[in-house]
Order: sequence, then structure tokens, then C-alpha cells
Amino acid sequence: MQAETPALPAFIQDVFGCSPEVAQSLVRRCAERSYRPHAPIIRQGDVRAETFLLVLGLVHAYAYGAEGQGVLLQAYRPGDIFGAVVERETPPSPTEVRAVEEVRAAVFLALDFLALVEMHSSVGLAVSRMLLRQLQAATARMVERTTLTSVGRVYAELLRQAGDSRRIAPPPVISDLAALVNTTRETASRAVSDLERRGIIRRDPTALAILSPRRLEELVV
Repeated sequence: MQAETPALPAFIQDVFGCSPEVAQSLVRRCAERSYRPHAPIIRQGDVRAETFLLVLGLVHAYAYGAEGQGVLLQAYRPGDIFGAVVERETPPSPTEVRAVEEVRAAVFLALDFLALVEMHSSVGLAVSRMLLRQLQAATARMVERTTLTSVGRVYAELLRQAGDSRRIAPPPVISDLAALVNTTRETASRAVSDLERRGIIRRDPTALAILSPRRLEELVV
């Protein structure tokens, strides 16, 4: 079942930790857009001077080589930003950004969003934290590819996606999880099934819950 789209002013206020007045000023500077599952949002090589705030759904960023081989680089969830972020000049996009499921986004002109960041300290601080989290996640995956086993990378990614809530909603698609950590779907499927069998996680159609994060952390090798 598709989740209900949150009210945009309240959503923006929560994401940026700003006042209702600042949230309303952001709402006035953006346009709401919808994308169907698998629809491209930004194509690799496009010059798109827009900043996207994901409100609902799941979005993936891929990079493609000259021979068409693709690498899943990033997964964006509600509250994440992507596109041209705090840039005065917009370079060609290094990735293709695609909706995985039904998506709603608040879209700003990049220069408008930059002006809002400069004008409101709460927005600037929130954006800095978002970008830092994205950089840390990308760096961690790169390091893990050379230091962890394939199964260990699956477990590390589950912990990262669950965060402090110990919950991933909706549950990760196994093929996407495998692509994020550079392993096969079969390996990721076996790793997740083994965790479920041992009572470390619980899956249902709405979420994957980590019941024993300490035991899971011990398996990250």
C-alpha cells in the first residue's frame, strides 16, 4: 500500500528543523512533482540546475560506464536531497537518478535553494549534515569493499540503513541491497535469510527490523 504523502510545510519544518515561517518560505520557492516507478528523474550527463528534496518514496543513483555497465551508488529516502545542491554553476550530472517506487519530491531552482541556505542558518546546518551523512555512507561502502567479506558488507549496509531506529521501511529489495554492496543477489538473499532464521532480524511486507543489533555488529567481518 502506498504511504500517504505528508503535508509539505510540516515535512519541511521537520527535515530542516526550522520555524513554521521558514518552512512556508521554502514551500513558496518549490514545485511539487511526482514520478512513477522506474521513471528517470535526472539522466547521467544532464545539466539540471535543480535541487530535489525527496518527500515520499525511494530513489536510486546509478553511474554507467562507456559499455553500459551500471553501478548503484546511492539510495535516497524521504528527507534526503540530491541534484544540484549549493552550487552556483551546475556541472553535468555524474549519475542517473531514478525512481524505484512512486515518488513525490519538492523541487527548487538550485540558485533559489542556495539563497535559502544562505538566508536561514537552520536550513544550512541541516543541509550540511545531510551531505556529510551521504559522504560518510559512500566512503564507508568504498572501504568495506576492500576490507569486509561480501556477507559482512550486506550486514554493514543493513545496520547503516536502519540507523538508530533499527528499522528499514519499506524493507530493502534484495537485488538493490546486493548492488549497493557489490555482491550477488544470491549472496545477499542467503545472508538476510540466515539473519531471519537466527532471530537477529524480522521481516514483514512493511519493514525490516533489527532485533539484535549487537549480534549483527559482531557478524560484520
